[in-house]
Amino acid sequence: MFGYYLDLALRSLKRNKVLTLLMVLAIAVGIGASMTTLTVMHLLSGDPLPGRSGSLFYPQVDTDPTPGNRKQPLDKLDYPTAMDILNAHLADRQTVVVDSPVKLRAPDTQLPPLMLSMLSATTDFFTMFDVPFQYGGAWRAEDDDRHARVAVISSDLNAKLFGGANSVGRTLRLRDTDVRIVGVLAPWRPTPQFYTVAGGRFSGGKTADFYSKPQDVFTPFTSGLEINDGNFYQYTCWHPVPTPGHLKNAPCVWLAVWVQLGSPAKVAAFKQFLDGYAAQQQTLGRVVRPQNTRLRSLMEWLDFNGVVPSDVRLQTWLAFAFLAICLFNTIGLLLAKFLRRSGEIGVRRALGASRAAIFAQCLVEAGMVGLLGGIGGLLLTMLGLRVVRSQPVAFADLAHLDSTMFLLTFALAIATSLAAGLLPAARASRVAPGLQLKTL
Repeated sequence: MFGYYLDLALRSLKRNKVLTLLMVLAIAVGIGASMTTLTVMHLLSGDPLPGRSGSLFYPQVDTDPTPGNRKQPLDKLDYPTAMDILNAHLADRQTVVVDSPVKLRAPDTQLPPLMLSMLSATTDFFTMFDVPFQYGGAWRAEDDDRHARVAVISSDLNAKLFGGANSVGRTLRLRDTDVRIVGVLAPWRPTPQFYTVAGGRFSGGKTADFYSKPQDVFTPFTSGLEINDGNFYQYTCWHPVPTPGHLKNAPCVWLAVWVQLGSPAKVAAFKQFLDGYAAQQQTLGRVVRPQNTRLRSLMEWLDFNGVVPSDVRLQTWLAFAFLAICLFNTIGLLLAKFLRRSGEIGVRRALGASRAAIFAQCLVEAGMVGLLGGIGGLLLTMLGLRVVRSQPVAFADLAHLDSTMFLLTFALAIATSLAAGLLPAARASRVAPGLQLKTL
């Protein structure tokens, strides 16, 4: 029976080509606009570490010694607090993270010096965040302790400096210090760059920088402090820094710490440790808010910072509002199309076709419109994503259509057309055959 309905639908669509084209265009334009913005939203709001994000946590302790009623602790930690948390060794894995600009030169190349972004962390960074390597690997834990002059570089920097060849063992000059390359990353683009996220809720919705490319150089934290002393950013300071660049004892928060906790019991124990630590520091006079601590999971931290840019959210809502307008236009066109065939429907009803059969026939025709609209919507979506990729925003190069969104495009097109066809099909199935036969 479905094949028969499909044949009737094709005949009907061919019979009214202009009306068919209008309906297909209405669906295609609505689908193209909504799927373009939905695809961008899907890419920007996804889990950057599926299967692992639930075990990664971001500890916060408010070490601001000035009185106040701050509801949330500061987004980063000062040096003593960060080191105390790491030295407690309560996590399965842990790392401190801080980035800074650095002047880089490759002595055995002809390239001029480059100003790049350097990330200083501990070796657990690479294992915790599942960072892939193309050549070599991460430095050892002993390198963290002995301030080793070693580095890991990105695949982009390796291609720029060494033509993509295995550069492990070669030398880079960071500022005024020579470091030895121990590893080269494979292409890696976490979306967003979660390990440096902070202050998103204070940015006025301008969070696109969270989607920039990863840093080009990675060094041990202890080495980075010595190599690039004076170039690290202070996130928040409650008093002027007496000696610029010497942040170990400065009244500033500037470090992020991430911990990996493999069970709910470990999460509870770590939160208890944070509360106890804050209470202890209050006794010492360094902390005034002993219970102002937080331990958020990776996804909770991203949600808290609102990492999806506000303009992307707004564009998504506007696109779906436009899709709703297209849906109502399609309802009107389908209603006009089906009611123009009242005579034909009356004859079928007189020959024994049930209301359910007429309803199903009309829905099959609406579904055909949706399928054609989905093809058009897919082409418009690809065009829309190409326009997004040409925009001067950090996440532009991420805009692509994956298999999930490809299938969703057709599912949404067919669902939209079927929803649009419900009312016209119901009206058509209630055509009184007797009255229609009198007009023939």
